[in-house]
Amino acid sequence: MVARLIAYLDSVKARDPAPRSRWEILLYPGVHALIWHRLAHALFRARLYFLARAVNHLSRFLTSIDIHPGARIGRNFFIDHGFTVIGETAEIGDNVTIYQSVTLGGTNPTSGVAGKRHPTIEDGVIIGAGAQVLGPITVGAGARIGGNAVVTRDVVPGAVMVGIPARPTVIEGGKADPAFIPYGTPCRDMFDPETQKLELLRCEVEQLRKQVAALIDERDSAREEQRDRA
Repeated sequence: MVARLIAYLDSVKARDPAPRSRWEILLYPGVHALIWHRLAHALFRARLYFLARAVNHLSRFLTSIDIHPGARIGRNFFIDHGFTVIGETAEIGDNVTIYQSVTLGGTNPTSGVAGKRHPTIEDGVIIGAGAQVLGPITVGAGARIGGNAVVTRDVVPGAVMVGIPARPTVIEGGKADPAFIPYGTPCRDMFDPETQKLELLRCEVEQLRKQVAALIDERDSAREEQRDRA
């Protein structure tokens, strides 16, 4: 138990240079919120829903972080600063980092699959401040969500998403950066605004091509049905 706690505190220190010791990290609201959530989640799984919700409300009052008791969270989860909301059916993998004012929210309850309304965040994901990840989508391992981005579609592993709605930047998905990048988006020369604008336009063109292809398929299918009826 002590070894696991020390390993967790060390994982936080590796992602946050501010604390001078492990004792400081024990004062972090994100650490407190995670501890309270472990208790609330255990009660939730035991179907003691009222007690689980009571622990959740106490945690939210003390930490300003709202994690539904039903959310499933892996190892070494770190919420930096707080003011975060995580929904009931959210699933979070290992070594995930979330900055302040992030929402892992749901959409229309009828649109989820088997009650799944909230996102699945895979291992090693970084979500920047103010980002909103909405719906029963999957954010692939090692992906990075930029600050204030709004993500409503699946994100491939290793992608860097920015904007409203979120779109991939010039870094290609499928290969995560091995280094930890604070706030999810590195400051490099390749992130020139003109280059980003060109990449976003390419994404829009690709989406339009897919839409046109889908409309053509629908038209051809309708014509074939009419011929069959004739």
